[in-house]
Amino acid sequence: MSFTSLRFSGSSGEEFVKVLNKRVRNYFKENNISRNANASMVVKTIFMLSLYFVPYFLMIFGVVTNIWLIALMWVLMGFGMAGIGLSIMHDANHGAYSEKKYVNNILGRVLIFLGGYAPNWKLQHNVLHHTYTNIHGYDEDIDAPDLLLRFDPHKKLNKIHRYQHFYAWFFYGLMTIMWSTSKDFKQFFRYKKMGLTKLEGSRPGLMLAELIASKLIYFAVILLIPIMVLPIAWWVTLLFFLLMHFIGGLMLGLIFQPAHVMQTTDFPLPKDGTIENEFAIHQILTTTNFAPENKLFSWFVGGLNYQIEHHLFPNVCHVHYKDISQIVRQTTQEFGLPYHSQPTFFGAVKMHAQMLKQLGRE
Repeated sequence: MSFTSLRFSGSSGEEFVKVLNKRVRNYFKENNISRNANASMVVKTIFMLSLYFVPYFLMIFGVVTNIWLIALMWVLMGFGMAGIGLSIMHDANHGAYSEKKYVNNILGRVLIFLGGYAPNWKLQHNVLHHTYTNIHGYDEDIDAPDLLLRFDPHKKLNKIHRYQHFYAWFFYGLMTIMWSTSKDFKQFFRYKKMGLTKLEGSRPGLMLAELIASKLIYFAVILLIPIMVLPIAWWVTLLFFLLMHFIGGLMLGLIFQPAHVMQTTDFPLPKDGTIENEFAIHQILTTTNFAPENKLFSWFVGGLNYQIEHHLFPNVCHVHYKDISQIVRQTTQEFGLPYHSQPTFFGAVKMHAQMLKQLGRE
């Protein structure tokens, strides 16, 4: 199966894009600030890495030996996993963390210690999801296993989908454990067949070797060593490891899915290989913000509650999203375009649940 790209109709939104880009450029120029990370982002980077690795080393070096405190360490690592994924790794693999490519590469490769593989992630997220958001057969973020989940109104409806708004949350929790075991390998061979692996600039054989090595490193460091050194049964350590992944996966699912699988977002189908809207307008119509006034929440989730801004300017570090969101909102209003935003995170999750219910019955 080879990959066939789609075209976006450019005539309807050229003026909007021109005005919006000019205003955002002027914002950075007039305030004399970089599009990349600032001091607060560096502090956050240290915090998130510490939230993941400090509990790990406290266990490994025998500082924490009580089983309940060990359980707490794995819980903290679950939050750290989500924090690193949402903030550091995400910006770095978009090339938004630093203007220096090697810095982005190093921080992007931290994904190895979360169980993922950066080249696969960039192909799924940067190429397929960001380019073809909510498009059937292209955006893998809405391409859930057909038997159990239906995020795409153009996919086959099964009877069990009628109940997916009850059980989908459990499968969100399995997201990262699937990445760390089988999904990366399935993606690699699929992307190789589609001809997408060449976009990463490495030969497929080298990528596969790197993928295998990354998995061996991850499971040796994060699972095997704790099993060997922690003063608890091996199966308890395995359960805590799975708990960490469930926390991280659930948090990632609760941030990314309500951004696109909503009653307010579009799921357009191409016609003759063309999407009817200009690219930027397509991103606006398929994306939703939430909890824009919750500063602490926005800080922890890497500004990804500003999904509209992220999809319009993925090469801008997320610490700037709140400020440029005012520019984006104003410009969309001037051009008569929607700007979907839910005031609270729980309101967004509720609407997402309603959308799951709708997708399971229509």
